[in-house]
Amino acid sequence: MSTPRIVLAYSGGLDTSVAIQWMKEHRGVEVVACAVDVGQGIDDLDEIRQRALDCGAVESVVVDAKQEFAADFIAPALKANAMYMGKYPLVSALSRPLIVKHMVEVARSTGAAGVAHGATGKGNDQVRFEVGTMCLAPDLEAMAPIRDWALTRDAAIDYAEQRGIPIPTMTKQSPYSIDENAWGRTAECGILEDPWAAPPEDVYERTVSVADAPDEPEEVVLAFEQGLPVSIDGRSLPLEELVAEIDRRAGAHGVGRIDMIEDRLVGIKSREIYECPGAITLLTAHRDLEDLCLEQELAEHKRAEEGRYAQLIYNGLWWGPLKSALDAFIDEANSYVNGEVRVQLYKGSATVVGRRSEQHGLYTYEMATYDAEDAFDQSLAEGFVKLWGLPLKTWAAKAQAAGRTL
Repeated sequence: MSTPRIVLAYSGGLDTSVAIQWMKEHRGVEVVACAVDVGQGIDDLDEIRQRALDCGAVESVVVDAKQEFAADFIAPALKANAMYMGKYPLVSALSRPLIVKHMVEVARSTGAAGVAHGATGKGNDQVRFEVGTMCLAPDLEAMAPIRDWALTRDAAIDYAEQRGIPIPTMTKQSPYSIDENAWGRTAECGILEDPWAAPPEDVYERTVSVADAPDEPEEVVLAFEQGLPVSIDGRSLPLEELVAEIDRRAGAHGVGRIDMIEDRLVGIKSREIYECPGAITLLTAHRDLEDLCLEQELAEHKRAEEGRYAQLIYNGLWWGPLKSALDAFIDEANSYVNGEVRVQLYKGSATVVGRRSEQHGLYTYEMATYDAEDAFDQSLAEGFVKLWGLPLKTWAAKAQAAGRTL
């Protein structure tokens, strides 16, 4: 009887590197490592592939999914203005369904009996990996070696050292847990677990501190078509390249640092540090252009759905039917979002200082101005105000007649 195979979502970091050997020792399986490049800054895909083999994997697959991540995951999240708790652009949550998709494909091609991930039992990723697998391949088993093992990071380092498992440079004095992709960067653990402690500067890589940011602002002009950015300063770029450029330029001004207390799906609060300069800049510009282009009722309904949409992604329900249905609505709403936004990057802020849309802009100077060109018929306002206030006027008269004071 052949040894069963399991496809492991492999990042090249500490947890997934030690998980390969642990699964071999304690679960009696062969491990196929699957690393998915979603723009986390992998310089050498061959090096990641070889590291997994050196850690004990029988096969190692590396997928370049940067373009797919931008087109199929960043794009819908941007069109939805998806921000969990109104703050977090869903950096890690966005990449997990894509990783699951490729894990399932590798499992099918290698005849694996299941998949595995390196998430702990305290985080959200365990749900995202396992529920995503349930949706795409309900027949596959899901393993969680780090959750089952309940190993501390210090103990994991010791385990790796004892068995000669190659892991990235890491010390017990600086045990940050990092996750990164094209949409941003996350950091937790260590001193960051104290919500009173200010994050040390060595936590950050994509952004400079406000104190070190340039003293002169920089302006960028972002053009959007159907809700997606298509050019910077008149220069057309594919979405993955545009995101990378605005991320770099905004990060140089300290834009996109987020320090928040987050409500995790498992019911605990955690302190999270995020760097999302490109995401914050693009979301700010996109929402502002929506304000210019969307009819009032459509805009208000879309705002109401955005928080729910973000929560679905955060909670690992990317592949569910509700998100699919909301995507159809969001795509329709974004068909009106065409135009340009001028954004000023300065000392940690991305501020919209101008916007225009010849095709769908609903702002008209003649209706808004108080100058001689004013085309608004103010004589209509008197009747409007009387009708608008009629229900309250009727109620107030009855209440006061009954002796109630307001």
